Amino acid sequence: MRDKIHLLIDSEALSAKTTRELQGAKLTIDAALNNMSQGLVMFDSSARLIVCNQQYLELYRLSSETVRPGCTFREILNQRVGAGSLLISDLDQHIAEILAGVARGADFTKIVTLRDGRIICAVNHPMTAGGWVATLEDITEEKRAEDRIVHAAHHDALTGLPNRILFAEQLEQALKRVRRGERLSVLYIDLDHLKRINDTLGHPIGDKLLKGVARRLLSCVRDIDTVARLSGDEFAVVQSSIDQPSQAAALALRIREAIRAPFDLDGHQVVVDISIGISIAPDDGTELEELIKAADIALYEAKNTGRGIYCFFEADMNERMQARGKLEHDLRSALANGEFELFYQPIFNLPNNKISAFEALLRWRHPERGLILPAEFISVAEDMGLIIPLGEWVLSTACAEAATWPSEINVSVNVSPLQLTNNNLINVVARAISSAGISASRLEIEITESVFFEKTFANISTMKKLHEFGVRLVIDDFGTGYSSPGYLLSFPFSKIKIDRRFITGLSDNKESRAIVRALANLARDLGMIVTAEGVETSQQLEQIRILGCTQMQGYLFSRPLPATEIHRLFLSKIKNIGRAA
Repeated sequence: MRDKIHLLIDSEALSAKTTRELQGAKLTIDAALNNMSQGLVMFDSSARLIVCNQQYLELYRLSSETVRPGCTFREILNQRVGAGSLLISDLDQHIAEILAGVARGADFTKIVTLRDGRIICAVNHPMTAGGWVATLEDITEEKRAEDRIVHAAHHDALTGLPNRILFAEQLEQALKRVRRGERLSVLYIDLDHLKRINDTLGHPIGDKLLKGVARRLLSCVRDIDTVARLSGDEFAVVQSSIDQPSQAAALALRIREAIRAPFDLDGHQVVVDISIGISIAPDDGTELEELIKAADIALYEAKNTGRGIYCFFEADMNERMQARGKLEHDLRSALANGEFELFYQPIFNLPNNKISAFEALLRWRHPERGLILPAEFISVAEDMGLIIPLGEWVLSTACAEAATWPSEINVSVNVSPLQLTNNNLINVVARAISSAGISASRLEIEITESVFFEKTFANISTMKKLHEFGVRLVIDDFGTGYSSPGYLLSFPFSKIKIDRRFITGLSDNKESRAIVRALANLARDLGMIVTAEGVETSQQLEQIRILGCTQMQGYLFSRPLPATEIHRLFLSKIKNIGRAA
């Protein structure tokens, strides 16, 4: 049929009307081909070009002057190589693959990336009479969108690190090598007190901190290792191909040193610490779940031991974690069940031999375990977020109890850094004082020096408001941690309490005596009261008098006692101590 048409076209007898109709049909076909959104090319059974549209030429930056019907497939590919739109190392192999696909008689697709980064998808349709038609499309944006979706599914949006899904995949791959004789370590890393930073400096600063932590973690590991962000403040590292567990310990120390260096975040100097749990494969397991669980348990141990340390997994840690879980479970219902109570320890005024205040000390009367001291559960309550409602209960109860005492006796209440950063603390204090009907000056708020170490504006602002309200502010356990006499100059404190370790060492440690004397002299010059904590012997009592302390607190006078026994101290013991002194 095609030959007959050609004969008719070439015939001089062909009418002008028929010629115009055929030319119009050709123009219509050309218009259709060149207005396609895809490129199109057709080759005959000899791999010679039959037709191609303008989009095909533009995709590969080819010229219509050189790419004409009758060109071979190889010639067109050579022109593409010259135009830089074909990146292959073996042209013969590429041609052979295409022709083999055509010979199979089924549609097949090839996706190639060009030198300029564009991605072209070619769908090849073999024809029954031989040859093939190919449609081609630039799928660069579509492919990049797919890549972004895949990347987002496997990476943390904030830090760009692998997320929990990709971390598990990469750890699984590393464990295959462990089963062939290699060793690796998994480090679970928890950023201590991120919530406090978010609450005081804001989440944008917290986010910048997390990105800074991610960069520093990456700087500590090798290319063969993996760093991932698992959750808000939890990161993980897979340390591949190690010989000894000591290499994991060395990495943990290197990471901790890197993270503890101050971060400069929008003018804020932020210092954080980390806790690290470590598991070793194959020692602690060769399966993903057991190795992750071991690292998580070790991290749990590190955080409960005091934070800022690393721990290797040990078998008995699981029992301790379960005990902690039971403690958390019981804590959730303890406040509602009325299981907490306050004990009170007197603070004795040395110049007039009278009680000046009682410190309220929290106790948990557990229905099964009996009386539990705060050292065992306060940090757990802080981690769980229960310290805020529990602290409100302590303030309210202590002020209500103080209302039953003589008006010259104050009540002292410990407030954790988490409470201090809570925006509602001022209202809680005001409500407790108002409800009890006592003056604000009878309430002493004891804080630790860590609030100054963080140097947050929120802490300073809260303390100023408390001071303006009339509450007395006390630095507790002075001389521990990052203590500095400069703190005494930064705020009008009413009192400092010298840590008990200095009082214990007074008898045989001249350095302790020098520190106590210096602090007492400084506090006196600043108009502050100095309380010696942990006084247990008459000798210590005599020494703190000589060194200039104005108050004492400790077992020599009284242990912490329930509120029901306080009145007995007023009537009897205070007179006896007064005579003895």
